[in-house]
Amino acid sequence: MILQSLDIAIILGFMALTLIIGLIVNRGAASNSESFFLGNRRMPWWLLGLSMVATTFSTDTPNLVTNIVRTQGVAGNWAWWSFLLTGMLTTFVFARLWRRLGVTTDIEFYEKRYSGKAASFLRGFRAIYLGVFYNIMIIGLVTLAAIKIGGVMMGLSPAEVVIWAGLVTVIFCAASGFVGVVLTDILLFVTAITGAFIAAWFALDNEAVGGLDGLISHAAVAGKISIFPDFSDPSIWIPLLLVPLAVQWWAVWYPGSEPGGGGYTAQRMLAARNEDHAVAATAFFNFAHYVIRPWPWIIVALASLVVFPDLDSLRIALPHVDPSIIGHDLAYPAMLSLLPTGVLGFVVASLVSAYISTVSSHLNWGASYVVNDVYVRFLRHDASANEQVLVARITTVMLMAMAAIIALLLESAFQAFRMVLTIGAGTGLLFIVRWFWYRVNAWSEISAMVFSFVVSITMEVFIAHKLLPWETFLFSVLLTTIGWVSVTLLTKPESDEVLQSFATSVRPVGDDGTKFQREIRNGVVLSILVSITIYSLLFGSGALLFGQSGQVGIWVILATVSGFAALRVLKASHPEAMSKVT
Repeated sequence: MILQSLDIAIILGFMALTLIIGLIVNRGAASNSESFFLGNRRMPWWLLGLSMVATTFSTDTPNLVTNIVRTQGVAGNWAWWSFLLTGMLTTFVFARLWRRLGVTTDIEFYEKRYSGKAASFLRGFRAIYLGVFYNIMIIGLVTLAAIKIGGVMMGLSPAEVVIWAGLVTVIFCAASGFVGVVLTDILLFVTAITGAFIAAWFALDNEAVGGLDGLISHAAVAGKISIFPDFSDPSIWIPLLLVPLAVQWWAVWYPGSEPGGGGYTAQRMLAARNEDHAVAATAFFNFAHYVIRPWPWIIVALASLVVFPDLDSLRIALPHVDPSIIGHDLAYPAMLSLLPTGVLGFVVASLVSAYISTVSSHLNWGASYVVNDVYVRFLRHDASANEQVLVARITTVMLMAMAAIIALLLESAFQAFRMVLTIGAGTGLLFIVRWFWYRVNAWSEISAMVFSFVVSITMEVFIAHKLLPWETFLFSVLLTTIGWVSVTLLTKPESDEVLQSFATSVRPVGDDGTKFQREIRNGVVLSILVSITIYSLLFGSGALLFGQSGQVGIWVILATVSGFAALRVLKASHPEAMSKVT
């Protein structure tokens, strides 16, 4: 075991503190389902924004980034950087719409936008599909990372990690509900981001790395630090840059980056004090997610190429780790194993914090679907507040148990990431246009789910071995999109009454549609401008880090111009917004 007594004491201290917070807020969480899942809709933007960042910062994230950087270079991160475009649309177009809708979960959308038995089926099925199936896949991916860290640091078997990590998280989540999750996210985020920066500092301080200058000049790293792929080779830049920017960001439903908003992101927008707080929360989340967090992980990943240049070096360095889980994503915890006592304990505690934050959010979100959109909607319409909270807690335990089984079957973070992207391929566009295209109906959504699942499985089993991964993805998107659009055009739209009721609920009060259209146009413009600003800040930070002084100036100018333009558009379209979030 690499961890010493001091390290273990620090880790146990953080876990105990998390449990204490959960028990303290237990009484308020148990009052009713709206409190358990939304905190009575009184949450400020900064708290919700921090919670979103903490939720998307999990144990699997640095492992995934390490895998990408080691195999594809820094430019490979466009696989998730491209989702900034999705996040900006969510911020400036959909956050207000979700908050006005006033639902408890985003799954309720289906019976607001559609009608009849098809809408009811869609709501129930989607609740199980996302809240259970999809959700346990994500929790399983996160738990897989915990398994690898536990194996490297503590010599624990996969089953031991699953039992201990899952037990603490499920007790905390079941006891505290949404309020406990969000409040604890402050502590967990601060701990996690501090641990990431500490890990990067010591990675550079490693004798073999030789500081930042030594890292940049090392032969194993020099060809991997560019933020853009080699444009002379289409086999590289098409899958790494073109596909994510041209297709992936709008075509894929991925938790935390859902086109049109959704999942635990929608849960936090729905919990905001008002729609301006919902907008500010998602804006802050995207800034922190793409500007503050990536570079510490990337630094450690690049340094790992020097210290552990290949998988054989990882196997030699970690002889006590199960060979079946050795992969490039294991290089991150392997780098952490070199940290000094005490520092190592804090950094591992930061990863434990990240794990608890992400998994507890997913458990609470998944339980909200099962309780609100299945149990109360179809089984027990008159369920009391106490009964709903009890069912939520039982569901929380069951979701964690199923996710643990999934985690024991997976092998790498990138494997699960690609699996989730593939299964959701082709559905993303629907979640954007359904707010505005009156032809979309419940059968559009049902067919999109069916086509996405069938096409992805068919491609994986029969065709994927004949194509490159990005070609398989594009074909999946194309076939699924053709499928649900065809069904949309061949079936009737919803009635005028349903469409009018929905339109009235998402427009500003007293608006006949004119202000709404202007609001959407301004939202799209803001999405573009702020995306440019955030990308410029992200890449400018990287250029500064790698000593590329000429590029720094360009990115600073671009960020300044686009940022000021965005502020002017925001003040012109929502002059009252600034005052409402202070």
